[in-house]
Amino acid sequence: MQVERIINNNVVSAYDQKGKEVVIMGKGIGFHAKQGREIDPILIEKIFYLESQNAVDKFKELVENLPLEHIQVSNEIITYADKVLNRKLNPNIYITLTDHINFAIDRYHQEMLFDNPLLWDVQRLYRQEYLIGEFAVALIDKRLGIRLPVDEAASIALHIVNAEYNTVMSQTMNITKLLPQVLQIVKDDFGIILEANSLHYERFVTHLRFLVQRILSREQLDNIDMEFCEMVKNLYPLEFQCSEKIADYLKASFEDVIVVEELAMLSIHIRRAVLGNRSKD
Repeated sequence: MQVERIINNNVVSAYDQKGKEVVIMGKGIGFHAKQGREIDPILIEKIFYLESQNAVDKFKELVENLPLEHIQVSNEIITYADKVLNRKLNPNIYITLTDHINFAIDRYHQEMLFDNPLLWDVQRLYRQEYLIGEFAVALIDKRLGIRLPVDEAASIALHIVNAEYNTVMSQTMNITKLLPQVLQIVKDDFGIILEANSLHYERFVTHLRFLVQRILSREQLDNIDMEFCEMVKNLYPLEFQCSEKIADYLKASFEDVIVVEELAMLSIHIRRAVLGNRSKD
């Protein structure tokens, strides 16, 4: 690949074989580069493939004045998250997480630390992502000698969640605030507390996330046979009643009616979660 632009001593941009612009990181790669010259492969530490030209432009603007170590630690966290979650995250996380980490470090140096009001909810609702956040805080301490507060683990976890589910931060925060009340409705109806480290809990929370996303994007399920919905209602009357209570709560939050197809699927997930929880008792 040939150098298109030297962004700083450690970052350049280039075009790949398909003609798509990429951002390349490596210690001293910009210092030794010249526009139009081939890039020395030995100097390449990471090639960033972003979703759009707009994302590429944003990332170039972001990293232009960032210390190489901040970009490296962000990349290491994302690589670790990919491995732990066993999925590829939305590449825009290279922009959002790198920017967040740099901002968090700036606040640390200015002694402008704050509590994350969603800390407890994130710990419970997004267990794997929160553990990645804890890894990130420890890694920043190890690599940069900066000990960020535990609240930052939750903030980093939310960025991971965004990249997993292709949502924006405001949507993720709204969902995170809503889910505890939904779980409380299940607890009140069935007298159980779903264990946060259990598979049935994770399945249930994942379904709730996607349900809320579908409501927000006006894309609720509409391809389920109505006979099936009626069968679910008759087979699992308590679970269906619980799903109706949850729907009423979500309707009050989003001013949108939950369709019967969604109620049927939610009832099935409630049934699985309740049975899974009781089987452990």
